[in-house]
Amino acid sequence: MEIKGYTWGYNSRNGMYTSPEGVKSRALLTATGINWVCLAFSVKQKSYSSTEILFDYRYNVTDLEIISAIEDFHAHNIKVCLKPMIDTADGVWRAYINFPDLNMFGEDKYWKEWFEYYRAYLLHYAEIAKYTGCEMFCLGCEMLGTERKEEEWRRTVDAVKTVYDGKLVYNTNHGKEEAAKWYDAIDYVGTSAYYPVAPQPENDDPQVTPFEYMKAEWEKVAFHLEDVSRRIGKPILFMEIGCRSAAGCASMPWDFTHRDFPYSEEEQANFYESSLSVFADKPWFAGYFWWDWSTYIYDDRETASKDRGFNIHLKKAEDVIKKWYSR
Repeated sequence: MEIKGYTWGYNSRNGMYTSPEGVKSRALLTATGINWVCLAFSVKQKSYSSTEILFDYRYNVTDLEIISAIEDFHAHNIKVCLKPMIDTADGVWRAYINFPDLNMFGEDKYWKEWFEYYRAYLLHYAEIAKYTGCEMFCLGCEMLGTERKEEEWRRTVDAVKTVYDGKLVYNTNHGKEEAAKWYDAIDYVGTSAYYPVAPQPENDDPQVTPFEYMKAEWEKVAFHLEDVSRRIGKPILFMEIGCRSAAGCASMPWDFTHRDFPYSEEEQANFYESSLSVFADKPWFAGYFWWDWSTYIYDDRETASKDRGFNIHLKKAEDVIKKWYSR
């Protein structure tokens, strides 16, 4: 397993990366034994159907903050994947960004305009990735509605390669690893690996799913993804993967709504342990960027024992990560 990573920085406002809390959060993450970090941040377009992508100076993390975080991780011998993401101000999942292929005049107007904005957006951060020596650059995240536009994506990859010469990855969604036809142009097939590996809770009364059950489900996923990797000819990288610390959440690990499931470190730890035990030594598997380590993280056990989110700090899953990442 080449990449023993974690995601940091997502959902941050400007000022958070360089704040004392942000610096402290990075130090705590570094102590887990990671050798890679995915530095994730987003800029929003107005809606899923908008073609304009605009920086919001009231909110977005600044270039200097991003550079500062990269330099901090590099100073601790941690490699960086820079991951600029698109979100929508109307709250619609970015996977639904989509447009008609042709307008009434037979012009591919909307896609052309959106990709012009998107390429300019990516090129800005690709230049930062080059300037700071980032070892990897992510071209997009879960943008399922766009992935069929092969020619536009190939043009985008080529444009990024004119300013950045490191490794390239794209982050599709689980189950969609073969949907796009342009992955030959990049180095890794990245996926948000929120595969359900637990049975659906009955009567809304979730129980902790045993490690053995989850491991058997991950074996099925691995059997499928090995085939995918062989057909595409690229290693698989889990660009996102995680599970909240609540019973039943391994049945829907993508869930972030904090629905009223009971707190359970065991569910989260079993999810981590079972996945790592299946994938860590697969030759076609590049590694993990777990989702996600908060920019402002709690630092006491009492708060950890009430947190039902994705954070693992001071929970059993953190011990799992430290064990596997020290191998």
